[in-house]
Amino acid sequence: MADDKKCKIVIFGAFGAGKTTLVKTLDPESSHVEAKCSGGTTTVALDYGRVLMNGNHIHIFGTPGQERFEFARDIIGKGMDGAILLIDVTSPVDDFIHHLHDSLCAARIPFVIFLNKCDSVGARPELFKKEFSDAAITKVSAIDRKQSLEALCTFAQTLPPHRNAHSPCH
Repeated sequence: MADDKKCKIVIFGAFGAGKTTLVKTLDPESSHVEAKCSGGTTTVALDYGRVLMNGNHIHIFGTPGQERFEFARDIIGKGMDGAILLIDVTSPVDDFIHHLHDSLCAARIPFVIFLNKCDSVGARPELFKKEFSDAAITKVSAIDRKQSLEALCTFAQTLPPHRNAHSPCH
């Protein structure tokens, strides 16, 4: 196991963007810490899954989407090799999404934006493509395993090797 290569990718996004769904789709045996809320359940700590891809163990962490959990996002994000900003394109562009985007840029973390729910009523992916034209953007359905795995693999291959000593990605 010492020769295995590991990569930590953290998924950020607003409440309801599909972070838990994406982690469950990527790893059906994933773990989740959730609480009941008015809309069903919400992540209050993290989601965790693991994918073996091309000899690499990709550890995937989903973060809580409420603004009040900034401290949890900071803790979960420590030592990440890359990040995914998952956006629900049926929701408007808001300050929280800008905050997550700007935080990843400021930290110089390699990241990609996954646009989720593009086939839903009211989807406006073009708004997000225009708003975040400086970022790598991929349309992904968080419920489509093949599409999600391909997008994750494509992103993971762009990450620089040995971003930190504990999590070499290549």
